[in-house]
Amino acid sequence: MIDLYYWTTPNGHKITLFLEETGIPYRITPVDIGKGEQFLPYFLSIAPNNRIPAIVDDEPADGGAPISVFESGAILQYLAEKTGKLIPSDPRGRTETLQWLFWQMGGLGPMAGQNNHFRYAAPEQIPYAVTRYTNETNRLYGVLDKRLADRPFLAGEDYSIADIASYPWVVPWERQGQVLGDFPNLQRWFETIRERPATERAYALVAQVNPGAGAPQSEEAKRILFGQTAAVVQGRTN
Repeated sequence: MIDLYYWTTPNGHKITLFLEETGIPYRITPVDIGKGEQFLPYFLSIAPNNRIPAIVDDEPADGGAPISVFESGAILQYLAEKTGKLIPSDPRGRTETLQWLFWQMGGLGPMAGQNNHFRYAAPEQIPYAVTRYTNETNRLYGVLDKRLADRPFLAGEDYSIADIASYPWVVPWERQGQVLGDFPNLQRWFETIRERPATERAYALVAQVNPGAGAPQSEEAKRILFGQTAAVVQGRTN
């Protein structure tokens, strides 16, 4: 059984996409990041970076004590290697998959996240920041579109954790100031994944876990999400 500590963000969706795709038994513990639950001591013991998602594998392959994993890319790699699913077994295919997984972790996610922050969460509009991150998101969409010009999925012929990592960050393309139709290969890939039954099941969890998803963030939620310092992680304040 996989215990998933989850909230309805792109990084959270990565893990439900994997688990629904593979059929691994799991149970969700919601971590409401708008209320500061990611700073609770029990969660910090699992995820020291106080970010969702995180997992605890109650039945690791070595038969030992439960293993906890934080960081969405590390979780995807861990689960793929544990199950032998959604990652190629040959060295070349595995390398292609991990390259694009890390590309998302280091590029698409952070840049699209900053795009969203300066568009919707910043206390004041900073035109330079909005333009900077909108353009960088656009560039990264272009990288995806070019990559997908001659293959159905990012690592080749088969759907993999590389695709699972990137898809949730393309879902809010309109909020990122992008036009999906400008990227025909990316749009084809996006629609193919969107129509997968496992994708539909994963995104259906949003209404169960966070019925208020999509509503504007309160000022208190913004303070919690964007105003924390080392003191909170170190338990010196709340």
